[in-house]
Amino acid sequence: MQVEKFYYDNRIVKNFTYATILWGAVGMLVGLWVALQLVFPQLNITQYGSFGRLRPLHTNAVIFAFVGNGIFMGVYYSLQRLCKARMFSDKLSNIHFWGWQLIIVAAAITLPVGLTQGAEYAELIWPIDLAITIIWVVFGWNMFGTIIKRREKHLYVAIWFYIATFVTVAVLHIIRSGQLPYSWLHSYSWYSGVQDALVQWWYGHNAVAFFLTTPYLGLMYYFMPKAANRPVYSYKLSIIHFWALIFLYIWAGPHHLLYTALPNWAQSLGVVFSFMLIFPSWGGMINGLLTLRGAWDRVRDDVILKFFVVAVTAYGMATFEGPMLSLKNVNAVAHFTDWIIAHVHVGALGWNGMLTFGVIYWLIPRIFKTELYSKKLANNHFWLGTLGILFYAIPLYWAGFTQSSMWKQFTEAGQLKYTFLETVTYLKPFYAMRSVGGTLFLIGVFIMFYNIYKTVKKGSLVANEEAEAAPLAKEYVKHSGEHWHRAIERKPVQFMLLSLVVILIGGIIEIVPTFLIKSNVPTITAVKPYTPLELQGRDIYVREGCYVCHSQMIRPFRSETVRYGEYSKAGEFVYDRPFVWGSKRTGPDLAREGTGDLKKSDGWHFRHFREPSSMSEGSIMPSYPFLAEQVLDTSSTTAKINAMRKLGVPYDKGYEKYANEELMQQANGIRINLKVEGIQIPADREVIALIAYMQRLGKDISKNKTATVNQ
Repeated sequence: MQVEKFYYDNRIVKNFTYATILWGAVGMLVGLWVALQLVFPQLNITQYGSFGRLRPLHTNAVIFAFVGNGIFMGVYYSLQRLCKARMFSDKLSNIHFWGWQLIIVAAAITLPVGLTQGAEYAELIWPIDLAITIIWVVFGWNMFGTIIKRREKHLYVAIWFYIATFVTVAVLHIIRSGQLPYSWLHSYSWYSGVQDALVQWWYGHNAVAFFLTTPYLGLMYYFMPKAANRPVYSYKLSIIHFWALIFLYIWAGPHHLLYTALPNWAQSLGVVFSFMLIFPSWGGMINGLLTLRGAWDRVRDDVILKFFVVAVTAYGMATFEGPMLSLKNVNAVAHFTDWIIAHVHVGALGWNGMLTFGVIYWLIPRIFKTELYSKKLANNHFWLGTLGILFYAIPLYWAGFTQSSMWKQFTEAGQLKYTFLETVTYLKPFYAMRSVGGTLFLIGVFIMFYNIYKTVKKGSLVANEEAEAAPLAKEYVKHSGEHWHRAIERKPVQFMLLSLVVILIGGIIEIVPTFLIKSNVPTITAVKPYTPLELQGRDIYVREGCYVCHSQMIRPFRSETVRYGEYSKAGEFVYDRPFVWGSKRTGPDLAREGTGDLKKSDGWHFRHFREPSSMSEGSIMPSYPFLAEQVLDTSSTTAKINAMRKLGVPYDKGYEKYANEELMQQANGIRINLKVEGIQIPADREVIALIAYMQRLGKDISKNKTATVNQ
């Protein structure tokens, strides 16, 4: 058979590598800054640099900019070589690269200015979501075009994970991005309350699964055997690992919502399937580590293998801890605490970070036909990264357990032993230690930046790397004893469709009943839609990222009901778009802030927003003086009311015509209350709207403790 000559495209690999390093440094620098803000609140500089706006920027930068570019770097390098074919289209490759970078820049601009959808890992506004959809299709088109024109019969295991990543992320993104725009930059979620929460964590957990995990498992299956010069330990284990993982992962989202207002059947499904995830996850870890059999002596001297070993170990730790955290008794302790932050960063820094660094160190010298500039610097990076992870995670594990213990402790007289603020001030040293870990990790990134720069300088990019291979035979002759899975590997489109079916099973079973069966989300007659002023205030609450630090979900524990009031019910949230139950309590829960013992005067709220420490000594909450200066945009009220009505909120027809009149009446009432307390401020300021929202929280449910539930 005649051999064909062709060329690998290394230029696109180089571009994504450079972007990975750049955005990694930026994303981690922002992460360090927000970590320091919890120790030094004065670092909340201006409204554009507050914790509530920068924390989502950090997560998006690390997930979609650093890890995203890392995925594409590894995929574009490995896919060409596994398929023995150049990428399908250089033009599509370039559109993908520049489109993705423009999306990142758009996110970096919009999030600090307060343009957000308020959903964790899905904060980006609807025009950016649309751009992500287009660029993701471009990536998939290019990937499948390459697979179809391949010169290799079978699809290697890494490609299985790439295919599953593409199809699942597409499904997740489309469903989570269901928004009704009411302007060119703003929208409301199609889903509300409990439904929104379920969709969010079905998406959020699987963004971790199918963006932070499955593509990186593909990279592990390609680059680790290459670095070790050993074949993958077990082909059969790879098959079990892949299909079991993508089937089980999609069910696990509800474990983020244990003890909440989510129906118990959905919580139980999340627990069961989350626990089962440990088996395929550890199967993958074992397959990765045992690939090094016969090569462990090299780990001592080969810095790339060191990065890979720590990465796979971190993957194993994170995927053991995840199922444990999904158990209700463990979740009761860990949820809303810094324990979860530690868990996330073991995965992000250990698994994603260290594997990315190892791939970069392996890949750059090869496409530039040179040696790594300094193995010593790479070793220094390895130890700084490893120590950074330990110094980051251990203090937060300690902090999380301490946090939960302090929240739950009672005196002999049956009163709560600690105020919430006492827990915050007690944890400051742990936050400082966490910042030390982040600093060490970031220094390692800068060392890598220098090392790669010097490596590139002494080498020369082979933009078009020559290769040759025989064309794929039109007729396939099955070999005796061939494994049944080989038949699927020869058919990439069918493989994709089968992957789609496997991941849709769990999604359909979990999500559809919540939409179709009314009893899953009962309505409470006392719960009414927000007034126009309260709706505007709620949108400001979301804009400022208050949900990042405050929850609005009281779990049915004595420690929580005594501290915050009556536990939360599903029917309370039917008009909440987006839901703001939160996933971390850096500040206290606000679900009952407007009623009972927690209710405070309008003047208290005003002074607290202006300078939190003046009302709560030791508070680490950012100051919001600009809310008293910025005029509330009432021109958006009509559009907001109309959008909410289209989404099912029972505003009367024509209500939008006099909504602003009602808004000003309520605002003037708050203005008068503030005047009585010695505060002079016009009624048209944003802080008035936010106060109105604060005072509404919990009020409906308190009106009728035995409210009729409509089935």
